[in-house]
Amino acid sequence: MSTLYLVATPIGNLGDFSPRARETMASVDFIAAEDTRVTKKLLTALDLPMKPLISYYEHNRRQRGEEILARLLAGESCALVTDAGTPAVSDPGEDLVALCAEHGVPVIPVPGCCAAVCALAASGLPTGRWCFEGFLSVNKKARREHLDALRGETRTMIFYEAPHKLRQTLSDLRAAFGGDRRISLSREITKLHEETLRFTLEEAEAYFAETAPRGEFVLILEGAAAEIESETEDERMTRALAAVQQRIDAGETLKDAVKTVSAEIGVKKNALYQAALNAQE
Repeated sequence: MSTLYLVATPIGNLGDFSPRARETMASVDFIAAEDTRVTKKLLTALDLPMKPLISYYEHNRRQRGEEILARLLAGESCALVTDAGTPAVSDPGEDLVALCAEHGVPVIPVPGCCAAVCALAASGLPTGRWCFEGFLSVNKKARREHLDALRGETRTMIFYEAPHKLRQTLSDLRAAFGGDRRISLSREITKLHEETLRFTLEEAEAYFAETAPRGEFVLILEGAAAEIESETEDERMTRALAAVQQRIDAGETLKDAVKTVSAEIGVKKNALYQAALNAQE
């Protein structure tokens, strides 16, 4: 029957591949894979039949999506897989799902591993309401705008990050949300060196300044307190001035205190500096 199956693949431990996923992979007419080489290895390791494979990834998704749709409309069935985890989540597969939905092709998820949900469950942070933010942009302006839009977010936030960008991301998160915000960092989920670390953002930044990040990370960030969400500009400035004074009392210069607090609380540096000067008069 013409159906697109979204088959979740292991994110490290092959034992997490479900019997239903095995049955689906063995029964479809063809498999659309993020990387056909990776999927071939998976099929071999799981002793599954080597079905016809075609690539489907970011740079060929438009053309290949139409090709897959044509085969589905002709009556074939397809399993969509990524290298690891659930397809169509922070993944080009979302476009294929939308295309199939538009043309009335059934889309059936075959559940399995999802790093975001696994890390959230192990984080120790609130799980009742959360939002998935994926990878932050490498473009500085887009990255800043993304984080600025989340300043008042009260839900727990989930980010993905690569090891070589983790330090910069922690620095940016601390600047946007303050050093006291709690964060859980999970890496190598289901693999040999699986680890979940729980810090404040300030502690996390200090830890990874001394420890080289290894493996792919899922970051679970505590949401803002409800009262911060409705904070007015004047209230935010008052809070910032109090934080500046605390730092000055601790021995920091006005300039250094303003620089740190403006980044942490999200007020304009020049405005905070002038307000601090006025408060000292």
